[in-house]
Amino acid sequence: MEGFRYVDLFATKGIEYLLVLCFLLTFVPFWRAVRGPVRAGLRAVGRLSEALWEWFSFPKGIYYHQGHSWAVPFERGLVKVGLDDFAQRLLGRPEAVHLPAVGTKVEQGETGWKLTIDSKTIEMLSPVTGEVVAINRRVLEDPGILNLDPYGEGWLFLVRPKDIRTNIRNLLAGDMVRAWVQTTLDRLRRRMGRELGAVYQDGGIPVAGFVRALSPDRWDEIAREFLIPEAREEGGR
Repeated sequence: MEGFRYVDLFATKGIEYLLVLCFLLTFVPFWRAVRGPVRAGLRAVGRLSEALWEWFSFPKGIYYHQGHSWAVPFERGLVKVGLDDFAQRLLGRPEAVHLPAVGTKVEQGETGWKLTIDSKTIEMLSPVTGEVVAINRRVLEDPGILNLDPYGEGWLFLVRPKDIRTNIRNLLAGDMVRAWVQTTLDRLRRRMGRELGAVYQDGGIPVAGFVRALSPDRWDEIAREFLIPEAREEGGR
């Protein structure tokens, strides 16, 4: 027939178009099938993040050290020191608290006190530099106060700071606290994802000492990982 020309589809680019079309026809049903579970998974991760944040208390008006200790200005230029809610929930009830003696010099970011838990020693870092002028003897007699009221009756000692302005600049407060805690919780979720996910679906996490409940064999190793800031870990290598 005049004007008609036969074209062999398989000898031209047409085969490539057919392959693309077949891919699209099979991909669309596949995506529809997996989109629901993907969205559900993302929502679950979001709920877990919010649940993790709600587990811990970080009151405003307090300065936090990345080693999970805190400092707050006290009367006569002194600073009150303690451990935060994340630390007490992570570790649980200590068998003994070892505080520095009055007159001891503590350094910001260095060991300030120790806790004995399950016969293991956990060191915690001082949030400020200065001289210890008083200690809370109540927590020596009843370490459980740390878990009941870490920001109140569970304070640890008073420090006469060497340079309070410099110390404060190295601590976290306000909006920085939320970002720091979220980073910590992201690390916790990556480190103990499966265990945390299972506990979350069961309806909650142990009030205190959850790291021991979730990882009884290596709890002290994990605890130290979260109580020592990454900067110090790198510097000590």
